[in-house]
Amino acid sequence: MNSGGARAEAAEEPSDAPGAGLPGGPARSRRARRHGRLRPGDRVVVIAPSGPAEPARLEAGCAALRDLGLDPVVAKHALDRVNLGHSGPLRDEWHQLAGGDAERAADLQAAWCDPGVRAVICARGGYGATRLLDLLDWDALAAATEASAASGRGPKILHGSSDVTALHTAFGTRLGVTTSFGPMPAGLIADLAPAVSEGMPDESLDGLRAALFGGPVALPGTHALRPGRAEGPLTGGTLSLLTALLGTPYAPPPAAGRIVFLEDVTEAPYRVDRMLVQLLQAGWFDGAAGIALGSWRDCGDPAELDAVFAARLGPLGVPVLAGVPAGHGPRQRTLELGAPAVLDTTASVLDSGPDPAVPDIGALTLEAPPGGAR
Repeated sequence: MNSGGARAEAAEEPSDAPGAGLPGGPARSRRARRHGRLRPGDRVVVIAPSGPAEPARLEAGCAALRDLGLDPVVAKHALDRVNLGHSGPLRDEWHQLAGGDAERAADLQAAWCDPGVRAVICARGGYGATRLLDLLDWDALAAATEASAASGRGPKILHGSSDVTALHTAFGTRLGVTTSFGPMPAGLIADLAPAVSEGMPDESLDGLRAALFGGPVALPGTHALRPGRAEGPLTGGTLSLLTALLGTPYAPPPAAGRIVFLEDVTEAPYRVDRMLVQLLQAGWFDGAAGIALGSWRDCGDPAELDAVFAARLGPLGVPVLAGVPAGHGPRQRTLELGAPAVLDTTASVLDSGPDPAVPDIGALTLEAPPGGAR
């Protein structure tokens, strides 16, 4: 296994344009163009690429976005509901999607290609985003990306988390842009609506505001599973989605030279172990520069998870920081996937005995681009 914390500079070649070979093509290099920061009054479109949004929660989340100074517009099909098979009458006891695949893809396509829209914000996660990837016109999306970049404000933002990892991966690879991984309007943002309207401080809210409007982004971890310092573009997302994309045309590019962020929800430790083994056996981790582990809500005993991470990721020989406040749950900071990042932990060692290692705090920091244009 090739590891050892390769630095990002060795893996990159200067290029800012999407490449050829696939519709909308993957970037020729590993360097993504940073999305532009938002400004008060910017129009954003809220889409539902996966599960259906509860109307009351979606409205509360949109109200919070308005209180942040944005102009949110709900996409045409965001409140639709269909079952997985799309046929027959709607059955409430079956899994539901926010409309048919073609309708959800059309909402995403229209929002990304609208020159008056500065961000496409996903209402919630769930399941269904992977089903859109074959239905998107990647050439049209690439053309819209170029037009947005040429406007002087940089590419627009794709924001969301969880199941939206599938879109983050595809947009980052095929359009060559950074994307925003964080809380969503029909999810945690709805819960934060009172704090927004009353001007109350909140970690997740402050992190979202900093990431979208511009500001320092530094996420402290709770303990280091392996010491060290690493630099490189940030990659990753929700573990189950990354593994689901392996072997498809939308598979995440290898993590060589990158800092990997991973999180998930309601996955037992043995399932987390199995997914890590799958990525390791696929060679995806080879040459990774470092690993930041976010929240693992309802994923079993945290001590067992730490043991799994130490056993699977420790042999890579790179820094591993756990407890980063991003992912699912009440602490959801926002990360710019594809952006230059620094992972720094304090001195610690992997514990080889029955007791866990003494916690050591480190941080994942995202670098602001020149001129502060975020």
